Amino acid sequence: MIRILEPRLANQIAAGEVVERPASVVKEAVENSLDAGATRIDIDVEAGGTRLLRIRDDGVGMGEGDLELSLARHATSKIDSIEDLEAVASLGFRGEALASIASVSRLLLTSNTDQASSRGRQALCEGREMSVAVRPAPHPRGTTLEVRDLFYNTPARRKFLRTEKTEFGHIHEVIKRQALSRPDVAFTLRHNGKQTVQLGAAIADSERDRRIATICGKEFAERSVSVAREAGSLKLWGWVAEPTFSRSQADLQYFFVNGRVIRDKLVSHAIRQAYRDVLFHGRHPAFVLFLELDPSGVDVNVHPTKHEVRFRDSRGVHDFLFGTLSRALGDVRPGQSSAVVPDDAPESYASQAAMGLSPGGTPSLMSTGTAPAQTLYGGDGTAFDQRSSNVTNYGQGLSLLHRTSGAPQPEFSEQSGEIPPLGFAVAQLHGVYILAENQHGLVLVDMHAAHERITYERLKQARESTGITRQPLLVPLTLAVSSREAAIAAEQAEELASLGVLVEAVGEEAVVCRELPAPLIEADAEALVRDVLSDLLEFGTSDRIASSLDELLSTMACHGSVRANRRLTLPEMNALLRDMEQTERSGQCNHGRPTWVQLGMTDLDKLFLRGR
Repeated sequence: MIRILEPRLANQIAAGEVVERPASVVKEAVENSLDAGATRIDIDVEAGGTRLLRIRDDGVGMGEGDLELSLARHATSKIDSIEDLEAVASLGFRGEALASIASVSRLLLTSNTDQASSRGRQALCEGREMSVAVRPAPHPRGTTLEVRDLFYNTPARRKFLRTEKTEFGHIHEVIKRQALSRPDVAFTLRHNGKQTVQLGAAIADSERDRRIATICGKEFAERSVSVAREAGSLKLWGWVAEPTFSRSQADLQYFFVNGRVIRDKLVSHAIRQAYRDVLFHGRHPAFVLFLELDPSGVDVNVHPTKHEVRFRDSRGVHDFLFGTLSRALGDVRPGQSSAVVPDDAPESYASQAAMGLSPGGTPSLMSTGTAPAQTLYGGDGTAFDQRSSNVTNYGQGLSLLHRTSGAPQPEFSEQSGEIPPLGFAVAQLHGVYILAENQHGLVLVDMHAAHERITYERLKQARESTGITRQPLLVPLTLAVSSREAAIAAEQAEELASLGVLVEAVGEEAVVCRELPAPLIEADAEALVRDVLSDLLEFGTSDRIASSLDELLSTMACHGSVRANRRLTLPEMNALLRDMEQTERSGQCNHGRPTWVQLGMTDLDKLFLRGR
């Protein structure tokens, strides 16, 4: 027999989707505060949030009628029609949060809309009866949500909660995300009466940079690259860490879409692709990025907790993210400051231990930028400068490709008094490392790793200038695929051909591969085609072919680069340093290892206890 669920049970079912733990309550409440125009939000927590959660803001507040109605299910002021739902501009909109929270707690909601008076109203609602009692209560303009005894009436849910420390850690993460998203809002967080976060509103650029350093760590701020690009209706800004500042886990990754923190496969794929050949195996990039676009271009109504979104032009968003981040990572040169870090930015703050972040203090590993070199390398390893008769030799057996476009390299000499970013070589250590002196102190270079990157980038440029040559398979490969895969193969046939793969749909559930890129003719054609079609279905694009070609070029570059124990002269070492300064991504070898490190005079003084 079909029956209509009683309101309390219906709300508890909804609570199972919305209220996973105390941090879920904080997230929903803070989002409501931000939607209400709050400029200050104070959060008090007891016992990891199971005993008490109090969120207070200075937003517009709610009148008496709205106060009671806000605790009803599917009651919201943020959407009014299907058109509003298709272009949601607010963080909250479902109208389920407060009713769901009230069904599993003892909830007290106090609010006032009058700036000149403290005469507010208070609504009390307990999960057992779900009845709402409203009474007068003093309160300044704004709203306070007080949630006590979370899950007191649903013991099955309560037993799945973790330790007090763990639950508070989740709350702390929520506040960190919201503080990154809205630097113009002040946040305070207290746990069991102890203040753990106090962030003033950050309006000026220097204050915003200080907040980034405070939340993500000063080292992240020092070793991140600023990103800012607009294309059509898309705008991306924020910070991405240099590849050498990577993490063992994905714990410093924040991506916001129109101010909403999200997790999205397409976004993750685009970012991984941008870091593809500069990140050490098994490591994770760090970033704080903000994507802004027309609200109608993104569907935020695909998950109860609003953590996931769906882009209407997923391919366009993917390509925009990948292109922007790839260029940002490749454009940093030695001697450039990656990001502005205020002098008074703290090394850590009271809650950093709860986030698992460590302060800075290690020598800075720098990434470099891109500019075409103007040097020819003969088969015997001799380098001929096109603008003079100078001859430099990296070592016999070395062969590099010539980059034919772009501005000439700057001329440096020790006599000119101008010191290039990587300085001038002074010695070679055990045939492995180059020691150089620049204006900051000592530069150490892994000569094989650096030369490997230089060779690799020139091979890639040569491939791009000549295009990809296709080669027919001796026997065309027929594959049984799903109807969706066959359809995407037919739809994307022209683009696949431009990548060197000639694939045709020969039925509703079959495709035939006739040609592959010439360098990959010996590759596993079936696995490659299946992976490409899978990527196209999931992300609207695929980098499998380019990745396979890059792996081949990387191997060639490794074998074609100067080897360890190769004795170089000072001119040869300086020539390598100059090429590093002009080659994009030369801060990392093809495998993601750093190619050079800067030890400043302060670092050296610390080693020898100078000034103490």
